[in-house]
Amino acid sequence: MKSFKKSLLTLSAVALAMASAASVNATEWKGWNIHKAGYPNTVGMDKFAELVAEKSGGDFTIKMFHAGVLGSQPDAIEQVRIGGLEIANFSLGPIGPIVPEANVLSLPFVFKDVDHMHRAMDGAVGDTINAGMEKKGLISLAWYDAGARSFYNSKKPIMQPSDLEGMKVRVMNNELYSGMISSLGGNPSPIAYAEVFQALKTGVVDGAENGWPEYESMGHFEVAGYYSLSQHLIIPQCLCVNAKMYRALSEEDQAMLKEAAVESAAVQRDLWKARELSSRAIVEKAGNKINEIPNKAEFQAAMQPVYTKYLGDNPELKPLVELIQSTN
Repeated sequence: MKSFKKSLLTLSAVALAMASAASVNATEWKGWNIHKAGYPNTVGMDKFAELVAEKSGGDFTIKMFHAGVLGSQPDAIEQVRIGGLEIANFSLGPIGPIVPEANVLSLPFVFKDVDHMHRAMDGAVGDTINAGMEKKGLISLAWYDAGARSFYNSKKPIMQPSDLEGMKVRVMNNELYSGMISSLGGNPSPIAYAEVFQALKTGVVDGAENGWPEYESMGHFEVAGYYSLSQHLIIPQCLCVNAKMYRALSEEDQAMLKEAAVESAAVQRDLWKARELSSRAIVEKAGNKINEIPNKAEFQAAMQPVYTKYLGDNPELKPLVELIQSTN
């Protein structure tokens, strides 16, 4: 009997030691996301965390912090770059000023449509941009959808470039966006995303530009009743990790994270399409004025000075622009 109890104690001690060792060896990362619960990106990020835990047998976990509770997007980008955060979902818009290759995606009308964007980003274009991002401390494990951005405002439908003359338009903090609005005769106003609703409501700006889900979910449709389908920007988002931390992982863990990220992106992209439809339905039901633009070529032609200046300042990026445009 004593021998049996001694064996049990020994087995218990071994099990406890193994559990302690597993606990010590377990990896937990923190994840950042600006969107609220239920948003396609939020669901996608949570799915990513779920898949990572599942594929690693619980040895690798990610604790997600949504709704920007750990800070603004510019702050979070810097935190991931320096390793204060391990992983996050970012728009490539604000990454552009840091990573020249990513900034190419902020050229107006560089993609033909959303499907063209996905084909490019899932291939050589995405690989080229990722190589540039890694030099700045970031690696994208997968590309999320953010749809096409269009103009909306509180004044009138936008049918042609001259309709934007004199209009104060909120843009993300990137010289390319400011140049885009200036080329159309408007006045660009870089304002933080969280402040756009109040700026529209109080008349600090007349309009902004974004996709259906943002226009609806942030309440912008309540204070800017005109939505014009210019679809001038199609900017993907990344599921980004700190480059050094990722490269320090075993090849098996790197492959596991990449696989989980790509699977989560498939979920996010499907949800995004559905959310665009539901957001548009909400806006239409509210009685907002939505209009197609009969001749987008006028807008595209107005962007020529933006391309000329950008590629003149960054001639080494011309092959990347040509690679995007030649992607079938």
